[in-house]
Parts: sequence; C-alpha cells; structure tokens
Amino acid sequence: MVEHTYDCVVVGSGHAGSCAALSAVEAGCKRVLIVEKGPKEWVGGNGYFTAGAHRTVHGGLQDLLPLVQNATPETASTIDMDPYTADDFTRDIMRLGDGRSDLALVKAVVDGSRDAIGWLASHVKVPFIFSFNRQAYLVNGRQKFWGGMVLSIEDGGKGLIAAHQRALEYAGVDVWFDTPAVNLLHDGEGVTGIEVLREGQPMRIYTPAVVLACGGFEASQQLREQHLGEDWIRAKVRGTPYNTGDGLTLAKSIGAKLYGDFAGCHSTCWDFNTLSDRGDRLLSNQFTKSGYPLGIMVNARGRRFVDEGADFRNYTYAKFGRAILGQPGGFAFQVWDARVLEWLRKEEYGDEVVEKLWAGSAEELADALVLKGLEDRDTFLKTLRTYTTAAHTFREEYPETRWDPAVKDGLSTQSTRASLALPKSNWALPIDQPPLLAVKVTCGITFTFGGLAIDPSTASVISEQSGKTIKGLFCTGELVGGLFYGNYPGGSGLTAGAVFGRAAGREVARLAKEIAACP
Repeated sequence: MVEHTYDCVVVGSGHAGSCAALSAVEAGCKRVLIVEKGPKEWVGGNGYFTAGAHRTVHGGLQDLLPLVQNATPETASTIDMDPYTADDFTRDIMRLGDGRSDLALVKAVVDGSRDAIGWLASHVKVPFIFSFNRQAYLVNGRQKFWGGMVLSIEDGGKGLIAAHQRALEYAGVDVWFDTPAVNLLHDGEGVTGIEVLREGQPMRIYTPAVVLACGGFEASQQLREQHLGEDWIRAKVRGTPYNTGDGLTLAKSIGAKLYGDFAGCHSTCWDFNTLSDRGDRLLSNQFTKSGYPLGIMVNARGRRFVDEGADFRNYTYAKFGRAILGQPGGFAFQVWDARVLEWLRKEEYGDEVVEKLWAGSAEELADALVLKGLEDRDTFLKTLRTYTTAAHTFREEYPETRWDPAVKDGLSTQSTRASLALPKSNWALPIDQPPLLAVKVTCGITFTFGGLAIDPSTASVISEQSGKTIKGLFCTGELVGGLFYGNYPGGSGLTAGAVFGRAAGREVARLAKEIAACP
C-alpha cells in the first residue's frame, strides 16, 4: 500500500476546511493536505453555493468600512447600519434555536466572529462587500440594513471559494480531488493517520492530526429519511452531492460523540424546477426564493400555512423549507401583486432564473396555478380575497402605519374589524393590483444540524466513552453538532466554519510541534 506523511490532513475542500488548512500553515505546519471526495470541478463543498453572507459582531459602519470593496465615501454617506453586538448575535442564535444551542459553542462563534472576518479579509484576501441587494432596502434615498447581517462576498460563494483556492496555492497546501476518506488510523491513544482511495487504490497517510470538514448528511436520501423523516426523501439538495455523512461514519468508528439536532436542518424556499440531487454550479444560490415576506405563500389546497411576515427573511428562511415540505405534494406558490414586484431580487426572480406565472386578475392567476398543481381553485380565491380584505381593513384602521421592508413595520392583517386565524404580522400589503405574479417553490435542503461534539476552544472531537477529546481528531463546518437547533440566523454558518476552522488549525500546529519535539 502506498504511504505518505503530512503534518495535517483536512477532509473536505470547502470554506471551513480551507480555513483549517490555512490556519495550520499560518501556525507553523509545513506539510498540509486537503483530500476531497468530489472531482476538481466540485471544489468548495456547500460554501460554493452560498451567497457568501457572514454574520459578525461589529461596531457599525465605520468598523466594517475598511473590510469592504463596494462602499465609496459617497455611498457610505447614504448607509444606515446599526451596530450588532455580541449580545445581539447570541440572542439571535438562542431564540431561533428555542434556547437549546450549546452556549459554549455559541460563545466561541460570537466572540471569534469579528476576528475571523478580519482574518479572512487580510489573510485569505476574501473580497467582502456590503450586501446592498440582499440585506438592505433603499428607502427615501437611504440604504437601510436589516436583520443584523451586512456582509457578503463579491460573486458570492463562488468568490469565496476562488479566494480560498488562491490562498491555498500560495500557502503550498496540497489538494487531492476524487479522493474519498475511508478510514481513520488510531492507536488507542489518538489518531495516527487516515486511509483514502486515490485513483481507486487504497493509500495510507500518516499524520498526527485529521480535521473533518466534509459536511453533514443532507445529500444522502437514506440518512435524511433515517434522521429527518420519510418526507425528506423528496427534498432537493441545494449544494454539493458529496455531503453524504462520511465524517460521521469516520468519527464514529473511533468512538466520537454524536451531538446536536439530528432531526433538524437548514432548509429554504427553493425553485421547484431544479435538479433533486445536487445544486447548479452556474446559478447556485439564485434558485433560492426569498421574496415571500413581500407577499404570501399558499399550498396545493390554496391555503396559507406560515406567517410570511413573522420576522426578517434571514431569521425565517432556514425553517420555511421544512414548512413547505410538510404541505400536500411538498410544494407551494409564492404570490405578489404589482405593488412589490420591483422589490423582488432580480438574482432570484429574473426571467432567466425562474418560471413566472403572470395574470391580470385573481381568477386568471387561479387558472394558471391549477395547471401547475393547485388542487382547490375556489379555496385559493377565498384565501386571496380574505387576506386582501384583512390587509385593507388594517390600513383603514391604522392609516399612520407605513409599509417599510427595512424594519418590522407592524403592517399586519390583524385589526379590530378583520383578523386572520393565521396572521401576517408585518409587510401585509393587499394583493389585488395587477399584474399578479406567482412562482412554484419546494424545499431545498442546505445542511443538517446534527454532528460531532467538539471542544469549543480547540475544535477537538470529543469521545463518547471518556468525555475527553480524541487526540489528533478535529472538526469544523457543518459537521459540528450542537450549535444550531431547528433554525438559525442567516450568515452564521460560514462564520462558524471560519472560527472553528481557525481554532482547529492552531491546535493542529501545536500538536505537530509537540510531537516533533518528542525524542
């Protein structure tokens, strides 16, 4: 069997794994290897398919201006951006996870977020930008950021992974594609290496440290059904098809502790007319359909099933995919009228991206939706009529309340004269001004929440039997368990991958030096 020796082996070529590899080199490792199960054209894991959003603690506009590439002094003078504190970030993760998130993990992410962003900008040369088109609305000539998240990356996930690839090459990190990891080598005290398949042949790589950064199990139909439920067989995979739970299998084989919400995942509104088992490398995140707060969503029976205005989009989008999957047929229709069409993101709702169903009246739209799977035309018309009446009534009763998509405006369907059993709590405009527009959406699964237990300060994997860390085994990225439960605040996943990836890299280097110093 062919054998190699490295200071560190990272499993997975995505954002978190790349951060771990670069951090290890920065901390002193001389020979670092990334092994990637997929081919080179699938480099980047799920990070490639993101919008590049990073949530971080920050002190406001002046704190972040030095990091971004799209804010001239003139542009900056038009920006309204509140600081986002550690308490804000912590509170968002905890409230969306119903208080179940591991506080030590949350603290590590929150406290390390701003430093990680600075490191990505300076060390990796990630081209950060303010997310004007995604996290801000132009209201009365001011760019108003909302939802606590303000940073994205030029060209989204594609730009993020391109920056990592340049940095890895410059740092001298080896990357092997088409190389699945199949076995961890362990001597009873700790990891001694890893076995992989390269060109179909088994190969052993001896190393004092392995970092697992190969994602969750969202691309495995079998594991989705096992952990999430039978409905999840029909969920569409938003990203890489290679995240099939390999990291869990490898870690369990040497006694690692499983941890977190194995029944939970990040799932969002996704274009119905997409591939089921993988994302599209060209359009990637453009298949997200995040415009529902501006309108309503109805199921195949013509009924609403969520409060579309319950919160800002980046606090609800990661759970609404599950809600859609639970509807008859596992799909829904998003519906708007002429009042808000200019506010829909062109990246997601452009003519070349999504199939649009236009109509001059509610009846005409109902006929169009019947051809696309609507089962109850009359109920749909009743839903639209009842919702619109409630929205009009609220505006008549509270004329001082103004529609403002950049704040939770309180414009709802609940007044003293008309109230819906399922409210729309904010941004509730009537839907009666032609043309009307609808698109068909389904559930797109992004990543799973259940994973491995780690030490928050070192990203070392914890043993199920001893409760102590397994020497030489580390974990970062979507494979970390215990951080998110049920839902998550948008942009915190990439940030967590960077925080724990950097921690793993530093600890890997310390371990390598310790071993090298031994006689």
